[in-house]
Amino acid sequence: MNFPEIWQNWRTDMDAWLRHDAPKALLILLVAILLTRLLRRATNRLLRYSESQPPPSGLRARQLHTMAGVFYSVGALLILFVAALQVLPLFGLDMKPLLASAGIAGVAVGFGAQTLVKDVINGFFILLEDQYELGDTVRAAGVEGTVEGMTLRRTLLRGGDGALHVVPNSEMRIVTNLTRDWRLVKVSVPVAYAEDSGRVLALLKEVGNKLRADPALTDAVFADPEPPSIERIAAGEVDYLVQVRVRPDRRVAVEHELRRRIKEALEQHQIKTPGPRPPIPEAS
Repeated sequence: MNFPEIWQNWRTDMDAWLRHDAPKALLILLVAILLTRLLRRATNRLLRYSESQPPPSGLRARQLHTMAGVFYSVGALLILFVAALQVLPLFGLDMKPLLASAGIAGVAVGFGAQTLVKDVINGFFILLEDQYELGDTVRAAGVEGTVEGMTLRRTLLRGGDGALHVVPNSEMRIVTNLTRDWRLVKVSVPVAYAEDSGRVLALLKEVGNKLRADPALTDAVFADPEPPSIERIAAGEVDYLVQVRVRPDRRVAVEHELRRRIKEALEQHQIKTPGPRPPIPEAS
């Protein structure tokens, strides 16, 4: 074995690599580092923007934090992968067998993780579109509850009975947000059939206007109550409907107060309500 000749050939190859390939590899690495830093700066700016927005009108900071993390992770991985494809051949490594193996492994993993991929993709669009927030009450996947936690994979819903539902985001196909922006309070008022409808409608409208003008409820009632209407006519009674748009977190309190004021107004103006209904006979 001629060691001097081997050393000379190795030195020649090394000099050629340093003159031609090393600058290319260095340039690729520098570009990858620069792109990664630009990506980090963009995600940091996104986070600062989220923190500067007022909570009622801006996107949630938690949403943008999650999206920024996803953007950075996926972007950094893509930059690293492309840089590796460009650099490794400069060291004499054949990428074709590696890419073929990665393709086979990717297919195998894809078949085994289809549901996980659906969860992540759907979770990403839930966050991007701001479909619901922490604290919202939603109905989806056959359950209803308050959103207590969100990730790209699953949503935590706390039911009215205290049960915690863990719902994969791929199951959140049709989501009904019960607390977004405003809620509609509907109160049905049964009145005796013989009472004058015009008088009853005027009284219910007055009750709604006074509710809206109450300083204690100014921030809870969004707009003037809708004009009362007749909802149903039955034997011996007429049902009148009163509707008010309210803040979601004040819905129960406003509804209770509205019912109380309607009862007092009916009693004060001596408007009769339907008499007690006869008991339903038990089946023999």
